[in-house]
Amino acid sequence: MTFVPVTGPARLLAGVPPREGSIEFTDDRRTIVMPIRGALPVLAKVRDQSDLHPSVQLLAGAALMGLQLVAQGRFAPDPEGRHWQVAGLDADSERRILDLARARAGEDFDEATAEGMVRGVLDAVVDTMPRTTPGNARRPTRAPAPPPTRSPDAFSGELQQRIARLRSRGRDDRPHLVTISFRIEADEEELVAGAVRLVLQVHAADNAAHLADASELWADTGPEAAHGFGDRARTHAAIALRSAADAWPVLDRLLDLRIPDEITLDSDEILSLLDSGAAALNEAGHPVMWPKYLDREVTQRVELGQQRRPAGAAGPREEALNDGLFGPQALFGFEWQLSLHGEELTDAEMDELARTTSPIIKLRDNWVAVDSGVIKRARKRLIRSITPVQALAATLTGVVDIEEVPYEAVVGASLLKVRDRVRDAATGEPVEVPAGLQADLRDYQRRGLGWLAELTSLGLGACLADDMGLGKTITLIALHLHRGGGPTLVVCPASLLGNWEAEIRRFAPGVAVRRHHGSARDLDGVASGFVLTTYGTMRNDAELLSEVPWDLVVADEAQHIKNSRSAAARAIRTIPCTARVALTGTPVENDLTELWSILDWAIPGLLGSRNAFRKVWAGPIESGLEPTKARQFADLIGPFLLRRRKSDPGIAPELPPKTETDHVLGLSREQVVLYETLVRESMRRIEEADEETRRGLVLKLLTGLKQICNHPAHFLRQANPKLRGRSEKLELLDELVGTVIAEDGAVLVFTQYVAMADLLVRHLGTTGVPHQFLHGGTPVRGRDAMVARFQAGEAPVFLLSLKAGGTGLNLTRADHVIHFDRWWNPAVEDQATDRAYRIGQTRPVQVHRFVTQGTIEEKIAELLTRKRSLADSVLSRGETALTELSNDELRDLVELRR
Repeated sequence: MTFVPVTGPARLLAGVPPREGSIEFTDDRRTIVMPIRGALPVLAKVRDQSDLHPSVQLLAGAALMGLQLVAQGRFAPDPEGRHWQVAGLDADSERRILDLARARAGEDFDEATAEGMVRGVLDAVVDTMPRTTPGNARRPTRAPAPPPTRSPDAFSGELQQRIARLRSRGRDDRPHLVTISFRIEADEEELVAGAVRLVLQVHAADNAAHLADASELWADTGPEAAHGFGDRARTHAAIALRSAADAWPVLDRLLDLRIPDEITLDSDEILSLLDSGAAALNEAGHPVMWPKYLDREVTQRVELGQQRRPAGAAGPREEALNDGLFGPQALFGFEWQLSLHGEELTDAEMDELARTTSPIIKLRDNWVAVDSGVIKRARKRLIRSITPVQALAATLTGVVDIEEVPYEAVVGASLLKVRDRVRDAATGEPVEVPAGLQADLRDYQRRGLGWLAELTSLGLGACLADDMGLGKTITLIALHLHRGGGPTLVVCPASLLGNWEAEIRRFAPGVAVRRHHGSARDLDGVASGFVLTTYGTMRNDAELLSEVPWDLVVADEAQHIKNSRSAAARAIRTIPCTARVALTGTPVENDLTELWSILDWAIPGLLGSRNAFRKVWAGPIESGLEPTKARQFADLIGPFLLRRRKSDPGIAPELPPKTETDHVLGLSREQVVLYETLVRESMRRIEEADEETRRGLVLKLLTGLKQICNHPAHFLRQANPKLRGRSEKLELLDELVGTVIAEDGAVLVFTQYVAMADLLVRHLGTTGVPHQFLHGGTPVRGRDAMVARFQAGEAPVFLLSLKAGGTGLNLTRADHVIHFDRWWNPAVEDQATDRAYRIGQTRPVQVHRFVTQGTIEEKIAELLTRKRSLADSVLSRGETALTELSNDELRDLVELRR
């Protein structure tokens, strides 16, 4: 509502009977006084804005509270019967009044003053609403109202019935005899003054072309019979006009007229009509007709290209283009270009438009009406610098977002050249394998190297998101050699330090490599080679690491920075370098914001701010309401994210087959009793809990049910339990392990619960089966030793917690993988399976997933089967999403099916 100045303070002006009262809005330019009935829509629209003056926030909160009291019937006539006032407040309502006053009190007014303002607004609102309901048609005069005749209970009941009808029908269910529309009129003198008249038109409901003169309709005697409207036309026109005023409160001025036929709009009101008022009225069924002589065909677009340098500025543009395209010399920018009927405005016309103080201006002998956005763009039309990456993003999508408004981007030749190079990077000719690499790269690895080499040569980053086991590490070693051997910092989980060091010494034996981890950390003399560090060490030593002139910074298992607000994600952004590369097999584990965090580190600015990304991309894509958004998003990120799968044709034809089996198991009698008892008691507490408490209770229920499905001792937290005979999962594990060992095989057993793994270690210890257990607390050297023992065949059963062992490990000795319990994300399970099913595996791999029949595990398995196809698009939020289910939906999910 741009016509109402809500940037400054506001106050309540008390009225006399009928003492409806008014709200006075002020800013540094003007003051507007609106009756309560007109101010309510304004206060409702601004109530959630945090940058308002405290007085506006206070009045908006009080207005909402007043409407709630009206709906509850908490009002009564004053002793003289001249107006309504608040009555029947309970302790909770009194507390809310004090809380609101206390929250908004400050330098401008104390708590007592704030409380008085709240109570004044409450009385004003409850006095206004019963007088202005559809059942009480507006009176054409301002004579004092008669004493209230309806009781608060009757009014509240009528109001609730009306709300119910509107919600069920979506519209007013009474038959209307007339409808209304509005026509804009102005003569030359009015246009010069920047004003127009808004004329009310009344139509027969069954004949939209049948018009009546509004001035005659409201006169003491009118031609209603002649027009065929009947005696009730005036009342129905008043109701329609009230609806229009609700949509665009400027029309409250029409309601105050004895004969509401037209009003004159000033510049602010015309802008309001152009910006939002006309759309709101059309949506409410009251269209606005503009005259042909008042043109509204000014269109906008954005011209994007290399920025014009001031005369005499150093550094020719062509040198910038030829020197990496995105080097420090590169300058890009945009300018708004306005057109009238498709013809660009001249500089003089743009200047005239920028200087105007009225939304009505004469261009090319035509009167033109322009909204505030057009005027604002004209005033800001000078070229504004933007980062090269922002320019490239607009080039890839053909759209540029300026102040969260999308505009068509007209791209210059220099940026088209960049766009083509970026788009073709992944399909261009493979680069030569660096001489220092002691390995033969597969064709897809050479193409990945060429893609990385091209993007990083432009000063851009990239995300290599190949499946686990396809050789991301060796590709990065080759990239390091290709770029000339400048210093490369690799940040990875602690469990991968040994793997990176071994791979570098194996494939690039002449390259220096050191670990920056543990107590002996030294960066003196780093000028080339690799430095390996962990996310934890990087977080603590970010300032020290920033002193090295890194050529590349590599984030391995980049999902560790998927939360942009985490300390690790913030720290790695502070380390300067020439180019950044993210490596991950799961670029999206839960939602698209995680992908934003990774790409915003690798290519800062490509996807805009986090909030803008949620609004422009993630929200529409995850909702599924805008199918084209997913395609546009793929066009934007496709050049910077390379994802290949083992199943893709020609990627890894030498890989053996993989067989996946879901083993459906039953529950023991003990598990059934525990399961049903937990569901019954938890659902009772969940149904009685408030929203915040409910969320925690749901998560606790889901965890408990999965623990019961594993083993009763897991849920009961028994210290020295009997394990055999209480869980079919344990019995099947014994059977599979026995078969694997008999066939000289090896097996990985994943569980998301360390406590369950401890029970399995206890159980396997009684059977004499050689085994070992890796979890988050295992030291780095211990992990390396465990991997070596397993690969050598010394411990054929390897228990791993899913979080600690699900990434980065090369365990190709295993030909069986068991998921003892189900994770909520199929991509995470696949990543764990890829510890065994990766390049270097020569035997067929069998994957076993344990699922208990009729339980939440079976229902989640059904969801995961459908969700697997979305692993590279939008994945649901797992357990967090389930907390938002209704009680009935949640009960259906967790109840045991027989």
